[in-house]
Amino acid sequence: MKIETIAIHAGNKIDGNTGAAIQPITLSSTFERGEDGGYPGGFIYSRIDNPNRKSLENVVAKLEGAEDAAAFSSGNAAGSAVFQALGAGAHIIAPDDMYHGLRNQLLQVFEGIIEVSFIDLANINAIKNAIKQNTRLIWVETPSNPLLKISDLKAISELAKSKGILVACDNTFSTPVFQKPLDLGCDLVMHSSTKYFGGHSDVIGGVLACKNNDDLWKKIKNVQVLTGAVPSPFDCYLTVRGIKTLPYRMRGHAQNAAKVAAFLDSHNQVEKVFYPGLKAHLGHDIAKNQMSDYGGMLSFLVKGGADEARKFVNSVKIFTQATSLGGVESLIEHRASIEGPDTKTPQNLIRVSVGLENAEDLIQDLNQALG
Repeated sequence: MKIETIAIHAGNKIDGNTGAAIQPITLSSTFERGEDGGYPGGFIYSRIDNPNRKSLENVVAKLEGAEDAAAFSSGNAAGSAVFQALGAGAHIIAPDDMYHGLRNQLLQVFEGIIEVSFIDLANINAIKNAIKQNTRLIWVETPSNPLLKISDLKAISELAKSKGILVACDNTFSTPVFQKPLDLGCDLVMHSSTKYFGGHSDVIGGVLACKNNDDLWKKIKNVQVLTGAVPSPFDCYLTVRGIKTLPYRMRGHAQNAAKVAAFLDSHNQVEKVFYPGLKAHLGHDIAKNQMSDYGGMLSFLVKGGADEARKFVNSVKIFTQATSLGGVESLIEHRASIEGPDTKTPQNLIRVSVGLENAEDLIQDLNQALG
């Protein structure tokens, strides 16, 4: 099946009792045992598994071309499950502009448990030089957050395999509509399903998908069940509903983002635009090879510093000044303010999640805010 068909049907199960065309929400926390002590429906307790969670995991696995998937209560919980499964003493190589939530998790929650090196993953030689005897995992974001750096997934995966190291890719920005990390050699894929999967800024979640149902994956699934950081049935239902329109929404996001990026790139109040669809973007050629389109996220540097950046985001009318991304509405933020005093993000950087409004309206709003 093609991706549009998978998105609509792989997460749905027609109800056998009522014939409901859309799978109902199963809120029950527990399930009845049969006379023989077994579970006729295959479900025991909703922390362990639930019909709605199973549907979500199935559609994500099918979209990513994965052997299995595991849903969590947030993207941070999904990342944490991977880090926990690696065990104490593991060394991770991660992006120097890693999403700040996972970066802080590694530095604070896993302090003294996991060792981490933050490097430029767009530089394959830097990765080679960072590998240690205890390196277990290379964690990739491509495009990265918020600098939209592009990492060569094939090259990283080939290097990792030669050293017996795993590769996990945060595919939140691209989604499987535009990028398939498992096909490019990665072992694990992670999503904050809060973002494009949900698509409407009304649900929190995370999900992992695996290339192979191996021992590490079994540990990850064990972490999911035993720590209990799982999404509610309603959260799963909302995410599955969002996924049904994912392929069409992603095309709209990318089309609008390309127009907005081109406008910003030509504006005299903009210092630099970070969008892989621009030919001048450092990772454009790699992105062109490993992505089918360039996504709906971009960032740019306004001329000036933090004061000018804050003035700009306070002047927009259609864009909503808010964190997060991937909803149908366009969001904008002064990223350094979100990340806090230890941020490495430039003080004049603006991150934009380009929504599905009319692109001309978005451009006019940016233009008036830039003055």
